[in-house]
Amino acid sequence: MNVVVVESPAKAKTITKYLGPGYTVLASFGHIRDLPAKDGSVRPDEDFAMSWEVDAPAAKRLNDIAKAVKESDNLFLATDPDREGEAISWHLLEVLRQKKVIGSKSVKRVAFNAITKKAVLDAMANPRDIDMPLVDAYLARRALDYLVGFTLSPVLWRKLPGARSAGRVQSVALRIVCEREAEIERFVREEYWNIAALLKTPRNDSFESRLTVFNGKKLGKLDIKNAEQADGIRAMLEGASFKAASVEAKPTKRNPGPPFTTSTLQQAASAKLGFSSDRTMKIAQRLYEGIDIGGETAGLITYMRTDGVQMDADAIEAARRAIGSGFGEKYVPEKPRYYSTKAKNAQEAHEAIRPTDFGRNPKEMRRFLDEDQAKLYDLIWKRAIASQMQSADIERTTVEIEATNGTQTAQLRATGSVTRFDGFIAAYTEHREDEADDEDGARLPEIRAGEALAREKIDATQHSTEPPPRYSEATLIKKMEEIGIGRPSTYTATLKTLVDREYVVVDKRKLVPEAKGRLVTAFLESFFDRYVEYDFTADLEGKLDLISDGKLLWKDVLRDFWNDFSAAVGNTKELRVTNVLDALNEELGPLVFPSRGEGIDPRSCPTCGTGTLSLKLGKFGAFVGCSNYPECKFTRQLGSDANGGENGSAGGDEPKALGKDTFTGEEITARNGRFGPYIQRGEGKEAKRASLPKGWSFETIDLEKALALLSLPRDIGQHPETGKMIAAGIGRYGPYVSHDGTYANVENAEEVFSIGINRAVSVLADKQAKGGRTRSAPAALATLGDHPDGGSITVRDGRYGPYVNWGKVNATLPKGKDPATVTMEDALALIAEKGGASAKKPARAKAATKTATKTAAKAETKAPAKKKAPAKTTKKATAKA
Repeated sequence: MNVVVVESPAKAKTITKYLGPGYTVLASFGHIRDLPAKDGSVRPDEDFAMSWEVDAPAAKRLNDIAKAVKESDNLFLATDPDREGEAISWHLLEVLRQKKVIGSKSVKRVAFNAITKKAVLDAMANPRDIDMPLVDAYLARRALDYLVGFTLSPVLWRKLPGARSAGRVQSVALRIVCEREAEIERFVREEYWNIAALLKTPRNDSFESRLTVFNGKKLGKLDIKNAEQADGIRAMLEGASFKAASVEAKPTKRNPGPPFTTSTLQQAASAKLGFSSDRTMKIAQRLYEGIDIGGETAGLITYMRTDGVQMDADAIEAARRAIGSGFGEKYVPEKPRYYSTKAKNAQEAHEAIRPTDFGRNPKEMRRFLDEDQAKLYDLIWKRAIASQMQSADIERTTVEIEATNGTQTAQLRATGSVTRFDGFIAAYTEHREDEADDEDGARLPEIRAGEALAREKIDATQHSTEPPPRYSEATLIKKMEEIGIGRPSTYTATLKTLVDREYVVVDKRKLVPEAKGRLVTAFLESFFDRYVEYDFTADLEGKLDLISDGKLLWKDVLRDFWNDFSAAVGNTKELRVTNVLDALNEELGPLVFPSRGEGIDPRSCPTCGTGTLSLKLGKFGAFVGCSNYPECKFTRQLGSDANGGENGSAGGDEPKALGKDTFTGEEITARNGRFGPYIQRGEGKEAKRASLPKGWSFETIDLEKALALLSLPRDIGQHPETGKMIAAGIGRYGPYVSHDGTYANVENAEEVFSIGINRAVSVLADKQAKGGRTRSAPAALATLGDHPDGGSITVRDGRYGPYVNWGKVNATLPKGKDPATVTMEDALALIAEKGGASAKKPARAKAATKTATKTAAKAETKAPAKKKAPAKTTKKATAKA
């Protein structure tokens, strides 16, 4: 019997049908072990020894694989055909050897770029050994990511509270986004005007031309700067006579682009289909692993993580045959087309993304696919088929026109193009996609050199220069590829990390850096500039590629990096927070201290007038404060308007007066604070404040709502069974009703003001029926799930800070750890260290596992040898490699 191990169950199901009896195909579900997310997982002092751990779900799958291998004759490792896939095969073999099930069995590596019967059977007939240089490159990459993440992130936590993590590629990608934002902030708009003339031939055909020269001076884009200048030129042209000085028709060719790589597919799917990179890759994964086509399961596209643009020779021939039969022989070029990539550090070991069978036309496949799959397959098929088609023949016509008005002269130009032979454009004409559009779009009427032209209309239109656009996911990936950072398998994970860490936000498909992300970038540029430089990161990627080629030793690369990097980190130990703030004040001037008008120092305090504004670091991150604190309590949220509140206000708006309290006579105002909008009655330390609940805004709050909010909590009535009062209010965790220490959430803030006794009793009863707790313990910030030994695990915020709770075990979070980022793995590790029972890891999806391999700051924990093992026993159970 033969055992074949692949990564996904979908792939296993498809391949089982191809191989038939005598083969058992099992899935590893991605990576089966990883570096524990704790100090010491990579040990530079021990020649970069690495400790690996297997989580509980992977352990069960490994036991199943080991059992099958023990009873087999041969083992075929058929994981994905890239660096990650090679690493998974290596991990599998290492663990199976530790389990002593390999013995003298034959172990071979097979890799196929497409999941079709032919591709799979060809690969099985030509197995090879594991590519150890490729594995070494993976080990180097994983160690580098771990060392950067787990060495640099604690520096951020200590020196820049509120920052979550730094990463080798993640931080450079963030820098790209932040630098573009700085460009936009520095951008100064310039006004300019365009002059166009609508002219008519003697045959009464109209066309448009644009002014290029005026009174002998060639005009650039910004040369007509104002309305007065534009009106003068327009007046001259309105009285001018026009003549076609020359007409030139020039034939040209448009060549097709290469088939898709990972990044170009993501860019095209974003531009044409509106898909995010993550969505694109998930759909492509499904098309690659196999679709049921009328009873036959087959992969429709080749492997989708690649930076190669070349196609297999057999595929090229198949494409040429499909072009001849589908479009006609005149669309087949005399010789096949071959492409090479221009991307920096590209590894062209894999084919481009293409259909596995060009005979599967998108129209015919549509009935077997869902809407998203059909759209993406259509995109891939057309791009691949077009890449092997004839060039388009286009005739581009340029007409130079002279205008004369007395002593003044001008020149105008009209351009147009005609497609004489559509060539590869025929592949796109069904939907008229971008590739099918003529570059100039317009088609000129017949115009003869020397003939007079009549003026119909002269237009002068105002424009202004635009700042560079923010990056989208697709354009950021394109930029990363151009400068040589990241790889096809890491682009999506890198973007996800930036969003998950709240360093960037996606707004209308554009990446906007948050203030937190700007701070992290400014900090790294000020104190770790080398490690966020584009060239340095790209050079390191190049070294990883040389390792995979067997031209460099992976530990040599790690030693060179670690010697300089650890020294740079060591230098920050003496770095004082005041040094950090001074550097950030300088680096982030426009963001931290926006202009407040001419003649006003943006760093002067708007409240006391004598203090100087500066960045301050608090428990929840950075904000702007006054140097005269505590006498002056002015604060402002980072990135907000230059005007702020006082008395602890951190808003960008002046307090908004709502009216006076009927009973106390005190002024009620709405304010924007560092932690969001709130209302305040009175001034000073005795002032009562209440945060606006979710769904309420600073702009719409009025006196009636403010009074209602300040009246909380309100008594609803006595409970019919206990006689104790039921109250309603809005707390830290939202709107609630309470009775005798039991709190139950209600749906929205409005219900707090209207809920009656019957509804309140019902809500409380439902909470009790579900095992609701009383407020003897702080309410849970989050419920993570059940402990392997039973009982719920929650994250809570207590008197002495946030902590993880399981039964009677309370484990305080490490200093600087954001409660919102705590995972089940983190919680189990903390509970185990505190002396809780088991530290088992819960099941997790393949996607989460793969993301964890790319993000060193992703928390992991050990799978213990026994339940209720003390921390020391758990530690010994960690596998090492």
